[in-house]
Amino acid sequence: MADDAQHEHEFEAAGDSGASATYPLQCSALRKNAFVVMKGRPCKVIDMSTSKTGKHGHAKVNYTGIDIFNGRKYEDMSPSTHNVDVPNVSRAEFTVIDVAEDFLSLMDDAGEMKEDVKVPEGELGDKIRVEFAEGKELLVTILKAMGEEAAISYKEAPKGGQ
Repeated sequence: MADDAQHEHEFEAAGDSGASATYPLQCSALRKNAFVVMKGRPCKVIDMSTSKTGKHGHAKVNYTGIDIFNGRKYEDMSPSTHNVDVPNVSRAEFTVIDVAEDFLSLMDDAGEMKEDVKVPEGELGDKIRVEFAEGKELLVTILKAMGEEAAISYKEAPKGGQ
């Protein structure tokens, strides 16, 4: 019986990491600003166009997306009747407790600590560091998709608590 429990645990872990990361959507239902998986990366659609039906009978959808984590641009094409993968994307706000070398110490509304999110690179990370050092209470928005997460924006916490 101990072996069964071990196998169940492994199965659950595998399911969390892969199967629920995306879901299928018919390509013709894609819209601008929607999320889609392009070249294995979660992207936001920034442009799309549909070509007329060719002699083989399928209208094609040409779409361009920006990787939501690294900003790289991708282009793809798919028959409108085929399915594309859409990443399950979630957002959450956390209070910044500390800014260490490369990582943020964050706390959610329930008081749970999270210390595995990197300080964003570039201007966003610089602003978070400066404003935190000035003593401002900051709320950071974390975007999570396909096993990756990143701080994408921040704002000063409203005065007077909740």
